[in-house]
Amino acid sequence: MTSTENLDLDDLETPAPLADQEDMPPGQITKELEAIYDIPVQISAVLGKTTMQVNQLLKLGRGAVVELDRRVGEAIDIYVNNRLVARGEVVVVEDRLGVTMTEIIKSDRA
Repeated sequence: MTSTENLDLDDLETPAPLADQEDMPPGQITKELEAIYDIPVQISAVLGKTTMQVNQLLKLGRGAVVELDRRVGEAIDIYVNNRLVARGEVVVVEDRLGVTMTEIIKSDRA
């Protein structure tokens, strides 16, 4: 069973070093992590969800509005590799949309 706990970003602390990293200088820890820096991950920001029948989907055209299960101003879900990891807000950065994380979702796997 998986339980989740919502954390505010302000509540996060620097993680304690792993047992074998306690004697390593900070630069060495960073160098050890460099091996994973180039691993690609898929990040998705989900504004909301809905369910509809295929015939309704086929009737949609340009300008159609699809009602989602979220209200304006409500937090969006942020997934990394299809796993919910955070919630956030949509922001505008120059002429593009972006997401700012407002809380981290901590899950305990049992």
